[in-house]
Amino acid sequence: MNGAQSLVQTLVNCGVDICFANPGTSEMHFVAALDSIEGIRPVLCLFEGVVTGAADGYGRIAGKPAATLLHLGPGLANGLANLHNARRAATPIVNVVGDHATYHLQYDALLTSDIVGFARPVSSWIHESKRAQSVATDAARAVQAARSAPGGIATLILPADTAWNPAERAASPLPDILPAVVGSDAIDDVAKLLSNGKKTAFILRGASLHGAGLEAAGRVQARTGARLFCDTFAPMIELGAGRVPVERIPYFAEQIVAFLTGIEQIILVGSKPPVSFFAYPGKPSWCAPDACQFSTLAHPHEDGPGALAALADALGAPASSPIRVPFLLPDVPASGTLNAETIAQVIAAMTPDNAIYADEAATSVFPLLTRLGRARPHTHLPLTGGSIGQGLPVAVGAALAAPDRKVICPHGDGGAAYTMQALWTMAREDLDITVVIYANRSYAILNIELQRVGALNAGPKALSMLDLHNPEMNWTKIAQGLGVEASRATTVEEFADQYASAMKQRGPRLIEAMI
Repeated sequence: MNGAQSLVQTLVNCGVDICFANPGTSEMHFVAALDSIEGIRPVLCLFEGVVTGAADGYGRIAGKPAATLLHLGPGLANGLANLHNARRAATPIVNVVGDHATYHLQYDALLTSDIVGFARPVSSWIHESKRAQSVATDAARAVQAARSAPGGIATLILPADTAWNPAERAASPLPDILPAVVGSDAIDDVAKLLSNGKKTAFILRGASLHGAGLEAAGRVQARTGARLFCDTFAPMIELGAGRVPVERIPYFAEQIVAFLTGIEQIILVGSKPPVSFFAYPGKPSWCAPDACQFSTLAHPHEDGPGALAALADALGAPASSPIRVPFLLPDVPASGTLNAETIAQVIAAMTPDNAIYADEAATSVFPLLTRLGRARPHTHLPLTGGSIGQGLPVAVGAALAAPDRKVICPHGDGGAAYTMQALWTMAREDLDITVVIYANRSYAILNIELQRVGALNAGPKALSMLDLHNPEMNWTKIAQGLGVEASRATTVEEFADQYASAMKQRGPRLIEAMI
């Protein structure tokens, strides 16, 4: 057994069963080990931003880490944007980053770089293996770190000689570092706050937005009348008919201020106070009312669902919440203009139960979220860290984590251009993903932001930086060239027919919606 084989076997022992990869020369022994060690599914991606984004989508849905395999510092650097998103989502990921052999570093060969420097801003744990005999235990520690509450990115640097030199054995899994139990004093304090008559809201994040956590929050809501909020880009939330209703905090600063008007106290559950996404001249960054008081029920590393359940019990809340989202599907428009609203109506009406939305629809998302709110139950994965180019890769990872669920990827054309290589992986792995490209030929959000930041005298040169014409991307041909069945819709009727067809079939499909 060499170091690479001991690493792969240790990952398998620790429950890691998939590796998203874009390897190079220094990682060839890891690649070879995938044949000699059973238990890990390798998934080739053509760009490292797809590797890291897919690992993010997988981790959010599976609730456990995927591995990535990246080629030295530049390979890691290519994937940093989606690792930033994954860090904001607290997604568990184990990065394996190859490096030159330890004795080769002294020569400063062309690909030598500061891998630790690249990894530090996005990693909760970083380690460089020094000997083949320690690679296995290093890998077990990496998995433990990635799985530690609330989840994080562990980066293991693997010099080439530690991969090819002899190793002794694989390592066994280490105990998970579980979410910390919230103390009874915190439960009691929040229970008292809820009896003071003030207008109260909870801001939920993490495991409190799905499953037992969301149900426990609903019990508290039913007993107290407190409102349940989530961040604009909460990493994963269960929405739709029959679910406990949660209100999404708006995106723009002045909208957040208006939304929170009258709220006198906010209780945080794995979340932070709401702030503006960007700074704007003359607009607030801190968006809560000045007199609003904040209290924390559970920090991100603590057991938010358990704390909510204990709080519900302490309040004498009902065993389950009677407050549920009603089921209301929109009518499918028979005719009219193809735009974000009519697309939303079609998607909400036709998407089956339990779908996953890997969402990067940008400016087109607001009518979609409104329509989906009362549609069939689904899981929503938004652009958590704000770095565009996440939607297509996250869809890849989500589809591999839940192969029995339909994955929908509504995506702006500008953001999709960042990681269009993900379409090739969708085709190669035959993933059940329907991509809807909102083809407005523009960085539409930046046209809005240009006005909001007060930039003066924007003329043809400035506007050309936000425009995607000349030449126009043809997403139908791009998708077909990467192996994905694709079509273009210019009318509501065409889009409805094409989307209905995609919902009836299995496999990757792209619809270019000309809005």
